[in-house]
Amino acid sequence: MDPHADAQLARRVATDAGGLLLRVRDAGSSADANGLRAAGDRAAHRFVAAELSAARPHDAVFSEEAHDDGLRLKSNRVWIIDPLDGTREFAEGRSDWAVHVALWADGDLIVGAVALPARGITLATNDVPAVPERRDGRLRIAVSRSRPPAIAEEAAKQLDAELVPMGSAGFKVASVVLGDVDAYVHAGGQFEWDSAAPVAVARAAGLHATRLDGARLEYNRPDPYLPDLLVCRQELAAALLAACRPTTRSVT
Repeated sequence: MDPHADAQLARRVATDAGGLLLRVRDAGSSADANGLRAAGDRAAHRFVAAELSAARPHDAVFSEEAHDDGLRLKSNRVWIIDPLDGTREFAEGRSDWAVHVALWADGDLIVGAVALPARGITLATNDVPAVPERRDGRLRIAVSRSRPPAIAEEAAKQLDAELVPMGSAGFKVASVVLGDVDAYVHAGGQFEWDSAAPVAVARAAGLHATRLDGARLEYNRPDPYLPDLLVCRQELAAALLAACRPTTRSVT
């Protein structure tokens, strides 16, 4: 397969799923939050899985919203998707949620697309924009809205940085790519679908993307749990890794 064609497919599917989710949210604006989250997850998963299966019938699809039958571990091409990353933000009418579509092939991520539907933006590996020059002022680190990790708070103290709470992991990584923040620090647990597409996009943009101890992020493993993540500008990687590493193992 042509990676450029795969990236175009990822971009189209993520963008169209985002449009679908906006329509679901508009139609369900009077529903309770739990019902709206469930409706969004269900509609987006069905759409993304069907589109990928139709376009690439021999590839495996690994989704947060579907049972993992293990067949992906025998495949050389696996689409890793999070049809709606940031369900809480989606249901609250916020903009910081995303759609993730990534392709893992022959041992590595080769394609990724992250749609930010409420902002009308999709970032994809085949034409990711150059990261803007860093703005003046304090270092800005994106963290979880609901549970900012203690390790990020400690790193912020060491580096005199400002913590910027946001929703979706994809939105946070996109914010680094777009120059709105300088880094994203996560600890406390994620799964492969939370970071696969964002990491593919970050790598394509020339950003640093690893575990908090500097180890390479690996995907399509038997256990999809990925507990921590650092995405940042290359020139900040050494300082952030040093600030995060001492307490990585104690974070919950």
